[in-house]
Amino acid sequence: MDNQKASLKKIALNYGLLLGLASIALSVVTYVMGVHLERPWWASVIGIIIMAALIVYGLKAFKQDNEGFLSLGEAIKVGLAISVIAGILGAVYNYVFVTVIEPDFVAQMMEITREQMIEQNPTMTEEQMEMGLSITEKFMSPGIMSAMAIIFTLFLGFIISLISGLIMKQNRPEGY
Repeated sequence: MDNQKASLKKIALNYGLLLGLASIALSVVTYVMGVHLERPWWASVIGIIIMAALIVYGLKAFKQDNEGFLSLGEAIKVGLAISVIAGILGAVYNYVFVTVIEPDFVAQMMEITREQMIEQNPTMTEEQMEMGLSITEKFMSPGIMSAMAIIFTLFLGFIISLISGLIMKQNRPEGY
């Protein structure tokens, strides 16, 4: 059992760091390309593929270290542990990005949101628009965005771990 806990920590740390760094690299690529404000669909798809691949490889490594056995509960624990580490790393990067690298990011996003609101509902009054923008601005604070990033990463990590765990599970025989 001690080997299993050591394996969980080692695998979660290794694959969580890899996933976090890969997510940061993808964010840097979209920033360098100048499409970070648009949130392109392809970046989201690549991010999900990278996340799924690293969680699956992490589960395979855990299963291999665990004599070829993997329960659904273990799969979810490993996947969530990987996701927590990646989510924290991504949230720290996001916070640094929004406060240091691109300090006017929120203002730029608010302007894009304003334009989209006008485009989608041209009859909206100025008062309604200001109310909507003030609510949006509260959700765009660096702390809230970081927390939402961690929550989203955990949710997606749970789904990927659940599906992968159901496919890869190999329960230990009774008395083994």
